[in-house]
Amino acid sequence: MDRHFNIIIAVIAFFSCSVFTAQSEVNHKSTNYNNTKAQKKKIVFVAGKDSHGRGEHEFKAGCYLLARLLNESRPDIDAVVTENGWPEDLTIFDGANVIVMYSDGANEHMVIPHLEEVDKLVKKGIGIVAMHYSIEVPKGKAGNYFYNWIGGYFEAYYSVNPFFIPEMVKLPKHQITNGVKPFKIRDEWYYHLRFANTKKITPILSTYPRLTTLLPEENSIRGNNEFVRKDLQDGKIQTMAWAFKRTDGGRSFGFSGGHTHSNWVNDDFRKLILNAIVWTAKLKVPDSGIVTKTPSAAEMEYLLKAPRPPRTTHG
Repeated sequence: MDRHFNIIIAVIAFFSCSVFTAQSEVNHKSTNYNNTKAQKKKIVFVAGKDSHGRGEHEFKAGCYLLARLLNESRPDIDAVVTENGWPEDLTIFDGANVIVMYSDGANEHMVIPHLEEVDKLVKKGIGIVAMHYSIEVPKGKAGNYFYNWIGGYFEAYYSVNPFFIPEMVKLPKHQITNGVKPFKIRDEWYYHLRFANTKKITPILSTYPRLTTLLPEENSIRGNNEFVRKDLQDGKIQTMAWAFKRTDGGRSFGFSGGHTHSNWVNDDFRKLILNAIVWTAKLKVPDSGIVTKTPSAAEMEYLLKAPRPPRTTHG
């Protein structure tokens, strides 16, 4: 009986030490690394509030997954996650080298009430990574900040956000593409983005979208407009992910994909983002890129939103 009891306790202890246990695992407070915590580059993931259905806009689950993979693969990184929008306790940014924003955007973007405080951090050299909807902010004040922070942004009635499988052009030679093989993946890819100066950004993912990726309505907020139609008809290439070296010496990265959580199982899709975060932190990306094990089904399910109840009709 005692022997069986001891085996049960050992099994419980093993699983309680797994990756799924608690946020402290993501905060990576272990001391297994040779580097001290003070020597590590601190990456702060800011996960936006819940939106959309299960498997879409999984900001919390996506941030914890990427943070864990960085902590496991890079002894020179300390990745932490803050949830549910912009943090009230701003001390989380103390010593930060990179802020990763993964959230909803537009007029309700979590950063809009904090533009000035983030700008101060950017001017100190902190890197900025903006993923998916977080690259959309209103034209004007917020858009001008994003010009300076990441080189551009998604502008309503100018940019579009269709779901499609883009035929990517050849990946450029860049640390962000190290070890990344060409991939095709369906996502909500934003394009026809508004850049301050296209000569100052480095396109990482680019494509020539077809007119059929646009919505039939010819003047919709995010689906179709006269500007994008003309550029597609003229055969202009469209950037969907880009690197940006700022004039203050900092680095930034913009990525328009990331709507669909299941895409993180694609090794090259995932590697591209991990490489980009490491590059933004001014760390060297190995020639093979940031190699991580393909997440298991259990890892992908961890922290997903609960399924929403089905809609009911009345009358």
